[in-house]
Amino acid sequence: MSFEATYPRRKTTPCRIGPVTIGSGHHVLVQSMITEETRNVDACVEQIIGLHREGCELVRVTTPSIGEAEAMGEIRAKVTERYQYVPLTADVHHQGTAIAVEAAKHVDEVRVNPGLFVFHKHRNQLEYTEQEHIEERQAIEDSFVPVVEACKKFDRAMRVGVNHGSLSERMLVTYGDTPDGMVESAMEYLRICEKHGYTNLNISAKASRVPVMVAANRIMVRKMDQEGMAYPLHLGVTEAGDGMYARIKSTAGIATLLMEGIGDTIRVSLSEDPINEIPVCYDILQGLGMRKTKVEYIACPSCGRTKFDLPTVLHKVREATKHLVGLDIAVMGCIVNGPGEMADADYGYVGAAGGKITLYRKREIVRNGIPQEQGVEALLELLKADGKWEDPPEGSAKPQKDLIALRTV
Repeated sequence: MSFEATYPRRKTTPCRIGPVTIGSGHHVLVQSMITEETRNVDACVEQIIGLHREGCELVRVTTPSIGEAEAMGEIRAKVTERYQYVPLTADVHHQGTAIAVEAAKHVDEVRVNPGLFVFHKHRNQLEYTEQEHIEERQAIEDSFVPVVEACKKFDRAMRVGVNHGSLSERMLVTYGDTPDGMVESAMEYLRICEKHGYTNLNISAKASRVPVMVAANRIMVRKMDQEGMAYPLHLGVTEAGDGMYARIKSTAGIATLLMEGIGDTIRVSLSEDPINEIPVCYDILQGLGMRKTKVEYIACPSCGRTKFDLPTVLHKVREATKHLVGLDIAVMGCIVNGPGEMADADYGYVGAAGGKITLYRKREIVRNGIPQEQGVEALLELLKADGKWEDPPEGSAKPQKDLIALRTV
């Protein structure tokens, strides 16, 4: 059964970001953000190229001032000249009108943060009157419309990106430190965009706590449905940290929503070199059956019934076949669960009594009684006989970006 049949994806309007599109049935796009200072143009160019080569499909660059926004023009030109066209996002936060307008000349997408985009003087109020809400919303519209018009003029996308940790005082006073405040913060900006005829949009609602991030995105979908909107969502757990825990935390939030059909582009935010984020994104998508970027290995955890040193054999099989992107290969320790558990695999390598192994093609036994020491070689012979073999890429056994097999759902 396909992922789409099990977890239907939310139907969304397309958002075009330069040469790529998110939403509307397109594959879930992987993105990240560089860490170099934007005015250090050559360093930014190299990091952008490195991320794209690793498989990052949209690269975000911080633009905290006009100077950085102007530098994006040079960055764009040099990336294209030295490598190829890479979709870029300019990240705009504080007092962002002029910065975002300038950035829109050079990038494919402008990201604005509703909590910080317009300066709000802290009033330490206990509540806001309806008139005060109206006045602040008008101030937002006055500052934001020039950005909307620039994005329309240059045919740019926009991400309305809300962070749980940077809500405006008005939202905190009115809704509390809650997912509801995050959603309403985004909705105010979306309503302004629609009022002015601009819909090439996507939204993010990020938090450092998984339950808050999941709740905010669920509420965002419901709220958009109520108002007749269907914009794509960018998923991520912000400030997740580093190491294994950060990866687990990010997966918990992103995968939960993807399995509900919510999400059109993702980022795993790590306090590490951003290039480390890309494999985690692809592992999440492959684990859910949404994209395939490497061989899928199905292997039992081993037990007393296992007929060979499973970790060692699995390593040998992986090293010999890991470049054959698109295949599912099972390595199972015994006959008890092997054939059933590996039913979805293209090929199976199963331990048998007497130091032998059995090879399967799908559920069909192709060859049995093979001595264990000849097992991997016999598997490769079967792959070659079936026309599934190709030599590894020269200089590296790692699949390159152009070998990625997409399973669009």
